[in-house]
Amino acid sequence: MPTPGSRTQMARPALIALLLLTGLNLLNYLDRYILPGAQPLIQAEFHATDEQMGALTTALFITYMLTAPCTGWLGDRFRRKPLIVAGAVLWSLATLATFWVHDYWTLYFRHALVGVGEATFGIFAPAILSDFFPARDRNRILSWFYLAIPVGSALGYLVGGQLGSRYGWRTPFFVGAIPGLLIALLYALFAAEPTRGNSESSAVPRPSTQQMLRNFINLFKNPAYLCATLGMAMMVFTMGGISAWMPTFLHRFSGMSVGKAGTILGAITVVDGLAGTALGGWLAQRWLRSNHRALYLLSAWSMIGTLPLAALVFFGPPAWSIPALFAAEFCLFLNTGPLNAAICNSVTSQVRSSAIALNLFLIHFLGDTFSPQIIGHISGMANSSLRVGLGVTLITLIFSGVLLFFGAQFAPGLEEAPEAANS
Repeated sequence: MPTPGSRTQMARPALIALLLLTGLNLLNYLDRYILPGAQPLIQAEFHATDEQMGALTTALFITYMLTAPCTGWLGDRFRRKPLIVAGAVLWSLATLATFWVHDYWTLYFRHALVGVGEATFGIFAPAILSDFFPARDRNRILSWFYLAIPVGSALGYLVGGQLGSRYGWRTPFFVGAIPGLLIALLYALFAAEPTRGNSESSAVPRPSTQQMLRNFINLFKNPAYLCATLGMAMMVFTMGGISAWMPTFLHRFSGMSVGKAGTILGAITVVDGLAGTALGGWLAQRWLRSNHRALYLLSAWSMIGTLPLAALVFFGPPAWSIPALFAAEFCLFLNTGPLNAAICNSVTSQVRSSAIALNLFLIHFLGDTFSPQIIGHISGMANSSLRVGLGVTLITLIFSGVLLFFGAQFAPGLEEAPEAANS
């Protein structure tokens, strides 16, 4: 366990890591949401169907899922800093290359390649921050880290819609790529690699390959981890579908221009994301003082609160779509820090990278890998519409809330070693 002196020395490297990883996370989501922001423009140029446009997101997450188990294993065995740098460079270069894409299938391949780069950063960043900060602080720290999601998503919508409308849809991808390369360079030069398990109550030796395999198998016997992961997967199905199709939904059903839809969605996402993520982290931190199940319970209630608001967006009068969307996104963002902290707290540092890799595989396989394409397919069916396709996400919200309420009974205490849950 670090001594008080070592904690003081750790403060500066921890802060640098938090700032740079948060910056990379912001750019990660900016890159991901440029496509939905400019989607009507891309669809018009390539004469693509709704299902084909949804398939672009499917391509990204298929490679993301296939890469995640390998990168998770690497992260539990080797230094994570060079892996993060390599991943950030790869997705930035793939984004830059989009500037020269001129047909649908090249764009499909490009989007698939981005998933390889994202699968490194998304796995290692929470594991590194968990090594810098103890369990009691992880909800607060990860809430700060995940504030980058709404900001990056909002910027992606804004850059994709506004720059795409003015200068062509390829320009936003060029603009989104350069900052990623710069922050990757800064991380390579200034970020430190934390000692694995540094924030745990006792020293954590590097496990053998046999022990790693046993730890990984035990994840499937860990109800706290599984309920949080499956609850998140159902939420991600909803969020992925809404994120991919909402600009097009507003364009079709509210009569907005592509630029206006991107600007409004960007504004809603950044305000809701910042306020919802910050408030959710604060509420969970206070609730944890009296109830160690707070991370699960707050996340579950956020799902239930989103349900009627999302229904109003999809099926209510157009005049109510924007206010209802604002309230629905706010509820969804409440659980960003708490639910990710619950997953990190449910496992030990020995298997944390692999646990996050499995989490990412499951939430994308069951969540947003196929939800945009499913929604697009339903939208293209006879006598159907995009409203009906988006309505499928209401069902997964219910499943998410139920799973998280059930998982709350297995939440480990903050001072309780999670080995018991893994054995």
